[in-house]
Amino acid sequence: MTEPLTLELLALPKAVPEARRAVREHLGVPCPEVQLRVSELLANVINHVGEETPVTLRLISTPDDGTRVEVTDPDPYTWVVLRRPGAQDEAGRGLMLLDAMATRWGVTEDVRGKTVWCEVPGRPCGAQGSLSHRKPARPAVPSPPSSPDTSSASS
Repeated sequence: MTEPLTLELLALPKAVPEARRAVREHLGVPCPEVQLRVSELLANVINHVGEETPVTLRLISTPDDGTRVEVTDPDPYTWVVLRRPGAQDEAGRGLMLLDAMATRWGVTEDVRGKTVWCEVPGRPCGAQGSLSHRKPARPAVPSPPSSPDTSSASS
C-alpha cells in the first residue's frame, strides 16, 4: 500500500461491512488481518460512543512496511479500556483481540477528538512480498504411479 486511505463515515452497523469492503478494494485483495482491526475499531465507536457518530477511518503505511489503522471520533471523554471479559460475556473482546494481534496500539487525543489506532505487521495482504496470498512457484503435479522395474528380471 503506497497511498493512504481516508474514509469519512457514520458509525452504524451497516458501515462496518462497507468499510471492510473499501479496505479490500484499496488493498486490491482480501486482507482479513487489516479488515478485522477495522471492524473492531468501528464496533467500539458504535458500542461505546454511539450510533451515527461521525468517524474518520485511515489506513497508513508504516516505515517497516506495516499498516496503521486509525479510527477518529469526536468524543474525547470516552476512554478506551482494555478489560478481560468473563467466559459468559457476549461482548468486550474487541480490544483484547486488538491487543493480541497488533504490533502496537494506542489512543491519541487532539482537537478533533480521539484516535484509536493499531499497527499490523508486515506488508498488507496481497502486496508484493506477502506470504499469505503468494502463489506457489510451480504448480503441484501428482507423480505417475510407480511400476516395478522389470528390465532386469530373467526369464
